[in-house]
Amino acid sequence: LLFLQRVLLLVASDVDALCACKILQALFQCDHVQYTLVPVSGWQELETAFLEHKDQFKYFVLINCGANVDLLEILQPEEDTFFFVCDSHRPINVVNVYNDTQIKLLVKQDDDLDVPAYDDIFRDEEDEEEDSENESDGSEPTEKRRRFEEDVIERTMKRRQRREWEARRREILFDYEQYEYHGTSSAMVMFDLAWIMSKDLNDMLWWAIVGLTDQWVQDKITQMKYVTDIGILQRHVSRHNHRNEDEENSLSIDCMRIAFEYDLRLALYQHWSLYESLCNTSYTSASLKLWSVQGQKRLQEFLADMGLPLKQVKQKFNSMDMSLKENLREMIEESANKFGMKDLRVQTFSIHFGFKNKFSASDIVYATASLMENIEKEGPETTNFIKALDSLSRGNLDKLHQGLDLAKKQLRAIQQTVASCICTNLVISQGPFLYCSLMEGTPDVKLFSKPVSLCLLSKYLLKSFVCSTKNKRCKLLPLIMAAPMDVEQGTVIMVGIPPETESSDKKNFFGRAFEKAADSTNSRTLHNHFDMSIIELKTEDRSKFLDALISLLS
Repeated sequence: LLFLQRVLLLVASDVDALCACKILQALFQCDHVQYTLVPVSGWQELETAFLEHKDQFKYFVLINCGANVDLLEILQPEEDTFFFVCDSHRPINVVNVYNDTQIKLLVKQDDDLDVPAYDDIFRDEEDEEEDSENESDGSEPTEKRRRFEEDVIERTMKRRQRREWEARRREILFDYEQYEYHGTSSAMVMFDLAWIMSKDLNDMLWWAIVGLTDQWVQDKITQMKYVTDIGILQRHVSRHNHRNEDEENSLSIDCMRIAFEYDLRLALYQHWSLYESLCNTSYTSASLKLWSVQGQKRLQEFLADMGLPLKQVKQKFNSMDMSLKENLREMIEESANKFGMKDLRVQTFSIHFGFKNKFSASDIVYATASLMENIEKEGPETTNFIKALDSLSRGNLDKLHQGLDLAKKQLRAIQQTVASCICTNLVISQGPFLYCSLMEGTPDVKLFSKPVSLCLLSKYLLKSFVCSTKNKRCKLLPLIMAAPMDVEQGTVIMVGIPPETESSDKKNFFGRAFEKAADSTNSRTLHNHFDMSIIELKTEDRSKFLDALISLLS
């Protein structure tokens, strides 16, 4: 299909997209397909990249961008331009679904897209044309009048039917487009493609695992979906990694082994100290309420219950006594159950390179995301993207370790910000939603002008708030979080996230609500992110925008 053509890859800035990109790059390499890679962080960059390259390229591959808008309307491409879209954003725009010629969607066969039927949303233009032909043959005047009257009645009926159809269409599209959610990880879809072509390698399988884990870490999919997809990947893992353990080379440095395991839901604990990880993982920190004196006391009791000496817990995990490490998971789980943390165990995968290096899939997700949104070095955005992409190759352990260090800083910053927001009562109930705004000058505020970091912060904050508040109604509310974006231009970045409930379907209605509130108040907003629930807004317009949202959602 693409053998003789150069292809332009447009890749969004999220870890799942990077993993899908790595798999596709490996496939292109197998088949000697020439391609150019352009990172795009939003719609503006996507349009600019398309305009710059549309004369040299006929084939465009879009990863984690492009599915949820009418692509042909936005990009206005020539007839002979083709788009292959692999994007986990849902719902997929109906025009993209029903356009068979220029837009090819890459989706898993068993993904239920819930798309409305073609006849409910599209009408052939001919239907309207046939009304206007009036025959004027020289028949009797009375006959003519009778025919004319029948004609008028028929036309009126048709108009009425059309109005009813249009009202119904609006209703169907509203229902279909109301909520934003995520389908199967794009890296998994790409791996599926590789597997169908019998070109799947262990490296590709690992990237698919990291892509799925990214969706789980970022809280984009339900627990049910995560466990189902883990099951699918587990079958591939046993197919690829069943090699005989006794073989001489099974642990040579070039060897990589993927293993399924029940691991602890503690961020980066194998590359940190157990103490730091307990304090900076949202699940444990929120359950123990570590922002309070009482919470710190509970943490000490929790450690004492496990019988772990503080000296051991506070040193690097690698340096802990082997005797303690052997039963560590069981010890932690047993104590966690007593302290109400029943979900401390999670199904995941780990990877071993040679003897020394072992990483869990979530380690890679945190490291890659931190490299991508690194704010320490000023420079073009693309350098961060390329660094993050490189860290996913197993030859680049130094980049990966750099990412792990950045990730620890990021998790600490998130935890400290959550603690200060809760202790100073910055989370306010606005009626239909909770609202929290970070002020300019807050520590680490620059980090939270980046979308992935801001979303992680919002999710951690909502979890912690739900654990800390006594108000039952507030526990069921969604959260809108705002942080300064660009001080000189006077803009804030705002994200809306769904309520934190056990049965949450992770569907987000803020995208549509943001659009409506902006329209009704003429607020100066920029809907540039591929996630519709993240927007940029002029600081002066914030209060009227929020007022409109409150009345819209009440």
